[in-house]
Amino acid sequence: MLTTIIAALAGVSGILLGWHGKTRAYREDITKEVTADASLQTDVSYIKRGIDDIRVDLRMQGQRMDGLAERVTRVEESSKQAHRRIDRIEEN
Repeated sequence: MLTTIIAALAGVSGILLGWHGKTRAYREDITKEVTADASLQTDVSYIKRGIDDIRVDLRMQGQRMDGLAERVTRVEESSKQAHRRIDRIEEN
C-alpha cells in the first residue's frame, strides 16, 4: 500500500515537474522570439531611414545637375556668340 502511494506521488510530481519545465521553456521561447522581432524591427527602421537619406541626397544631386545643365547651356550660347564676333573681326 505504501509503495502504491509513493508510486502515485512520484507519478504526480513527475507530471507537475514536466509541466513546469515545459511552461518555463515556452516562456523563454516567447521571450527570445519577441527579442528577435524587436531587433528585426529596429534594423528595418534603420534601413528605412538610410533609404530616406539616400532619396534626399538623390534629389539634391538632381537639382545640382539641373543647375549645371542650365549653366552649360548659357556658356555654350555665350561661346557661340563670342565665336561669331571673332569670325566677324577676322573677316574685316
